[in-house]
Amino acid sequence: MNNYRIAVVDDDLNIRQLVESYLQKENMETIGLGTAEEAWILWENNPPDMWVLDIMLPGMDGYELCRKIRADAEVPIIMVSARDDEVDKILGIELGGDDYMVKPFSPRELVARVKRQLQRMQKLRMKEEVPQLDEEVVVALGELRLLLHDRRAVWRGVEVDLTSKEFDLLKLFVERPNRAFARDEILQLVWGDDYFGSDRAVDHLVKRLRKKIEDLPVEAVWGLGYRLNGGEC
Repeated sequence: MNNYRIAVVDDDLNIRQLVESYLQKENMETIGLGTAEEAWILWENNPPDMWVLDIMLPGMDGYELCRKIRADAEVPIIMVSARDDEVDKILGIELGGDDYMVKPFSPRELVARVKRQLQRMQKLRMKEEVPQLDEEVVVALGELRLLLHDRRAVWRGVEVDLTSKEFDLLKLFVERPNRAFARDEILQLVWGDDYFGSDRAVDHLVKRLRKKIEDLPVEAVWGLGYRLNGGEC
């Protein structure tokens, strides 16, 4: 885990220093920040490889910072909060958080989750660095086109701006239309075997996909998960 820079954003100095010390023991470089405003300046000038982001911050809160970062890139974000309400976890995931931990938490568990996120990021980068073929590979279903090399989606002639996970989920559905996928199966295929979080992340990813692609015929399969109705694309 050498050469990774982790930004730790928390207005509690003791927690921030504790988290940093554990990450530094794993040979990670850390940057401690007390406000989201400071963190945003860092993002604009020298962005880190990953964020450990407290939600309850003075001024701009962690939710808003997460939303702004996620609008720019797919950098891993672990959100941290003293609030254990399900609605807080759901909001964090909907805004693009990759994981959610409740205070007080085990610093060793946090380090383990940081490592997992960095491993997934490394795997994604390796896939993106694979040399492309001369011809673009296109997967098509009705009015939907996926350009696999460029990871672009076109719906009814208009390109749709998707995050990496949104594209992976859409590709899964398009390549196997009308097949029902269980939530835990989607977690494994889109997030990977090392995902720690709840299967509710699938519901929120589907919700985001439906919002971005109007009339996308993704159907809920009661008691199981989701499928794409290929006959309605």
